[in-house]
Amino acid sequence: MASDLVVSNWDGYMAPDAIDTFNAATSNEAELVLHATNEEIMGKLIASGGRGYDVVFVSSPFAEVLHNLGLAETLDHSKLPNATNLYEAATQLSHDPGNTFSMPYAWGTTGLCYRADLVAETPDSWMDLLAPSDDVSGKTTMLATDRWLLAAGQLAKGYSVNETDEAKMAEVRDLLIQAKGTLLAYDDTTFYAKLVSGEASLVHAWDGWCNYGIAENDQIKYVIPQEGSDLWVDTMVILKASENKDAAYEFVNYILGADTHRWAAENILYKVPNKAAMEALDPSLIDTFPNMGYSPEDMLAYEQLRDVGEAQRAYARIVSEIKAAN
Repeated sequence: MASDLVVSNWDGYMAPDAIDTFNAATSNEAELVLHATNEEIMGKLIASGGRGYDVVFVSSPFAEVLHNLGLAETLDHSKLPNATNLYEAATQLSHDPGNTFSMPYAWGTTGLCYRADLVAETPDSWMDLLAPSDDVSGKTTMLATDRWLLAAGQLAKGYSVNETDEAKMAEVRDLLIQAKGTLLAYDDTTFYAKLVSGEASLVHAWDGWCNYGIAENDQIKYVIPQEGSDLWVDTMVILKASENKDAAYEFVNYILGADTHRWAAENILYKVPNKAAMEALDPSLIDTFPNMGYSPEDMLAYEQLRDVGEAQRAYARIVSEIKAAN
């Protein structure tokens, strides 16, 4: 009997025909619902106890929260044979060693995206963004999402991207308040377009989004600052409350197929942790977008954002203070 499977994902984050193709291949009846942010879907899942959803795409700290709240299914790997396509490094992620409650979908780094023809010197430090030179000041943007905004300051100070020490976080807050005065905007979605137009010269960016700019202007480049990056991972989680577990496993396994997963790398220009998919890419793609060629081992050297528990309240308060500052 066909299952009514509910999958929640960001808009455009998988092939437009993925649901229809999955349904045709498996005789399921899956539907896609969209969420704009991790916070949006988490609010719904926590309020409902996970009921009404079967598979959700969320970033790794939020997958970890779902697990800690008892809302994530403990995965039966015998039902996910395509998980063998994953890189070995993708089974060693700090938020979920062994992929016990989440399967990685995409991964990458956060760094600086810039117009090489509009900056006097190649940026190589987070301080090039947070205390910009006169030629760049007023032409920079930072990511608005709490964890990534704070991570830029944490990395610049040499701290963990999961730092919770009050005194250290006060230093991070003060640095980011100072940086605010030099910003064009906080921007999670159109920063690459600002680079393309020349409105911005240097932006805080996820690598895949920087690639959207590179696709339009070959003067746009991406660099990981010398102080490092976070390793971000977007994951697939099956909800423990799912009433369609078998279909949910079929869907996650379908996405982990080499051809299905390769679509994400080719079309959203994000690295995927699927060895079979990445090895099938046209080499010219990596020539055009060099960050697509970062090795799993290199990325695993960077620290993942983790669930910081009650400290998340302090994070939210600090971000509020930064954004409210004059």
